[in-house]
Amino acid sequence: MMIKLAEDIKKLVPSFKLGTILYHDIVIGESPQMLKGRFQLFLESLKLDAEQLSIADHTGVQEWRTTFKALSMDPSRYRPSAEALLRRVYGGKDIGLVNSAVDVNNFFSLQYGVPIGIYNAGVLAGDIEVRMGKSEDQYEGLNGRLMNMEGKLLSSDEAGPFGSPIVDSKRTMTNDKVTSALQIVYLRPSMSTEESAKLVAAIEKMFIQIHGGSAESAIIQ
Repeated sequence: MMIKLAEDIKKLVPSFKLGTILYHDIVIGESPQMLKGRFQLFLESLKLDAEQLSIADHTGVQEWRTTFKALSMDPSRYRPSAEALLRRVYGGKDIGLVNSAVDVNNFFSLQYGVPIGIYNAGVLAGDIEVRMGKSEDQYEGLNGRLMNMEGKLLSSDEAGPFGSPIVDSKRTMTNDKVTSALQIVYLRPSMSTEESAKLVAAIEKMFIQIHGGSAESAIIQ
């Protein structure tokens, strides 16, 4: 599986970069108490922050809003998923536990202010490209809506688009039957390659601790 970044994105945002992690022989289930405990403590700290900080005070939110604008995407209409999660917390809403794979995603997404997608690698077809959506690009989102992806940043395989830093598709969602998964980390463009590699390594380490298996990772820019 080759994963590439479209040239037009590189031209619009020269420092754009992705972290990719491909997992093999994993076991997804309910999150262990270790993750639940860490996640809950972190959510409590964010709720305390909300008493003094606004959404706009978060570096990750600011940077991804700027990146969306550079890609001609309206960040007020189509929010980066990390910002959407943070808004739920700041609004006093719960971040429900889904499964161990999604919960790891949400934990790191909130902690580092970056969108992260996790996909069932078993249903992905051929090579993958992260590109801007075309007029024919659409999919059923995890939110239950038919998503028109024209002009939006997305991930696509040979069968069509399946993911985005806004909302992912039902086609590639993860559940307890998934044994191989692809994680795409939408790194902040300002992060150095070294910082990016450390973040990706931290995500990979926790994911493997919880799910077993093996992994291979890369920074794509």
